[in-house]
Amino acid sequence: MARSDFFEKVYAVVALIPEGKVTSYGAIAKAIGAAKSSRTVGYAMNACVKLDRDLPAHRVVNRNGVLTGKHHFPGQNTMQRLLEEEGLEIENDQIINFESHFWMPPLSKET
Repeated sequence: MARSDFFEKVYAVVALIPEGKVTSYGAIAKAIGAAKSSRTVGYAMNACVKLDRDLPAHRVVNRNGVLTGKHHFPGQNTMQRLLEEEGLEIENDQIINFESHFWMPPLSKET
């Protein structure tokens, strides 16, 4: 799978994340059939923030609900602000009641 194909698969999953929900890099990797590629999902998310795409990148966090990608967003606390606008509570860069906000993406039909 070429890097751009991988990134496009990641972005297709990210586009599905419902408002008020979050998912993890690892859950996205598993959904696209690349379970051990959560770090590469992170690279895709980093790249997507710089693209002119309407993706809810702020809804992708690490497996513990920590806003590890917050530094890649323009402005200070943008990721946290966007999540709070969707009703999530954040404390010390971590989502409160993470499990209740977690969304498991569907597995790709190609896996």
